[in-house]
Amino acid sequence: MPDAKILIVDDHEDTLYALESALAPLGYLLGRATSGDEALKQVLRGQVGLLLLDVRMPGVGGLEVVRYMRRVEQTQHIPVILLTGFGLDHELTATAFGLGVADLITKPIDPWSLRTKVRYLYDAHRRSLALEQEIRDLRALVKGNGMPDPAARPALPHPDARVPLQRDTGDAAPAQERT
Repeated sequence: MPDAKILIVDDHEDTLYALESALAPLGYLLGRATSGDEALKQVLRGQVGLLLLDVRMPGVGGLEVVRYMRRVEQTQHIPVILLTGFGLDHELTATAFGLGVADLITKPIDPWSLRTKVRYLYDAHRRSLALEQEIRDLRALVKGNGMPDPAARPALPHPDARVPLQRDTGDAAPAQERT
């Protein structure tokens, strides 16, 4: 996903501008949306690698956007950073992290900290997608050559799994002694 964008979602133009200015030095493609509905449409179209999302917006808020994203296979692994100007409370924090949000940041936002978090999450998501694609390519290659699909092999037991001991019935040849 080389051209995936970072989608910034807030209902205030001044906040969108400030966030775009803070992230511009990273050189990533940036997109913007001013509502939860607009954000969902862009996310579902694809090519979003990270979402910066305001918690409280008129209509569909940030938490509702994340709830919907987590139910759709194509969007459930997109990292989300939630932004709030109303402070953090236990209920918001528990709900956000329960939905798998990567981080919850209060406004005003420190640009250096934001860039660090965004760079890490965006790059990690891109690496994960690249690995998934490589696995799909290798599986297709294996299937195309008539080789057995490694995914179809039975799973090996966990190393800590208990294996029943076999009793020596005297039928087998004696084990070689170690020197």
